[in-house]
Parts: sequence; structure tokens; C-alpha cells
Amino acid sequence: MHSRPIALTAAFAAALLAAAAPGPRASAGVPQPSHGDARGGESREARAVRATLTAAARDTGAVRAARSAGEAREGAVSAAELLAKVRDCTPISRGSYRKDAGAEATVPVCGTDEVVHWTADMDVSCDGQSTPRCNARTDPWFIEDTAFRQSDGKPLNAETLPYVVVPGPSQTWRHTESGVRGGTVVAVVHDDRVRYGVVGDTGPTDVIGEVSQAMAGSLGVDDDPVAGGVASDVTYVLFRDSKATPIEDHSAAASLGGELARRFVSGTG
Repeated sequence: MHSRPIALTAAFAAALLAAAAPGPRASAGVPQPSHGDARGGESREARAVRATLTAAARDTGAVRAARSAGEAREGAVSAAELLAKVRDCTPISRGSYRKDAGAEATVPVCGTDEVVHWTADMDVSCDGQSTPRCNARTDPWFIEDTAFRQSDGKPLNAETLPYVVVPGPSQTWRHTESGVRGGTVVAVVHDDRVRYGVVGDTGPTDVIGEVSQAMAGSLGVDDDPVAGGVASDVTYVLFRDSKATPIEDHSAAASLGGELARRFVSGTG
């Protein structure tokens, strides 16, 4: 789970320092309980609190800077730019996929020299490691495994890693024949947001449009595996023959994804 940055207000800091400061001096000649060295009128306890506050503020600033850098990197190519490049569909699948089991098959897999893409719905997957929010209690279809695994051999973590599920190989489409494998970098577009991830799992051979809980949340979508997701207008862009290494390193996928997306929209890929 993500740790919450420590937010320190000026009032809170002042209150802590006031609490740690030495009390009023008694009259001269009356011994006082020692609070350690009080150089400059500040007790040892107050200096310790001040040091803690300074370190926490520094850590919070670093977290915010890292988050801003990540958001800037993932937002370098706009949704409109990517969608304009995949507006037309040249089908590479031998048929179409269903958005949900039992629905009509209406979604073809399309392709260019650089990418594979489709537009479908978004279902939320929790498959992979069992975590506080992804487990057999929260997801009735939970499977404690993924088709592709971390560098340490463990299943991927759907709660923390943005990934996309591709249909299992069939006569309709075999993803490996299109340069798509575990770790292939993906851009997912919904509304005006673009987020990067990896191909992390395979699903049914006739259904398309599924992402990990982390990917759904990063796009501002309800990430509940039962009631979450969206019904339409989600575009998936997979960069052929790309790979984020290791597969569980989202920063690697985001960095490479931003670079590949920029090349794709500029025509220099």
C-alpha cells in the first residue's frame, strides 16, 4: 500500500515546539529540573522536535516533487494526440471481441506498424497477489496468479501495478504474433487522461477490455472489482516489441511509455 505523505501545518509545528520548550524559569537560586542543554533558550527536546519537523518537511517535498515529475511524464502526450493517431482501424484480428461475456462481439483489434490498439470498456481485475483490497473476499472472480510474473517469480500486484489484460491466444488473435508479450508497454486513454502500464495478464479468449485495479484508479475510474470500471470509450494503445524491465517497475513503464508515445504521435517512431 502507498504510504501517506506527512502534511505539517505551521500551527501544528508551532504547537509541537511550544510543547517541547522549557517552562518559565523560577527565581534565581532555586534549582530547576534539567531538560538537557538549553543553548540559545531551546531545550534538547525542542531541538529534537524541530529536527523531526524539518526532516518530515524535506521528505514531503521530495514525495511531492517525485509525484509531480511522474504526472508530468505521464501527461507529456495528450489524450487528443494519441486518439488522433488511432482514429482509424486497420483490423489485425480475424474477428471481433465481446466487451463482456454474453455480449455481442463488436471490438476488433487494430494495428499500425508501431502499435496495436482497440477501443472497448474497462473491467477491473484484482488477479495476482492477495492484498488488503484485492483478494477472494473483495473480488468473487479473484485468481491468485497472473500469466506474467515479477522478476522474483511472484504474481503481479493488481492493487499497486497498473497493467492491462489481453485476450488469451485464439484463432481470433494471438498477441505474440503482433509483438505483444508480458511487459509490453501500454497507454490507456480515458476522457482526457493518458496513463501508462504493462501487459500483465491474459484473460478469456473472446472478451477484451480489462485493467488492474491500480490502472483503473490512476485514470480516475471506480476501481472496485465488482461494481467499478466504465462501459465504453476506453482506448488501449500497445507499443509493439517494447518491454518495461522489470515488469513490476511502473516508473520504467511510464518513462518508456512517454518516450514511445511521443515518437508515435510525432511520426518519428
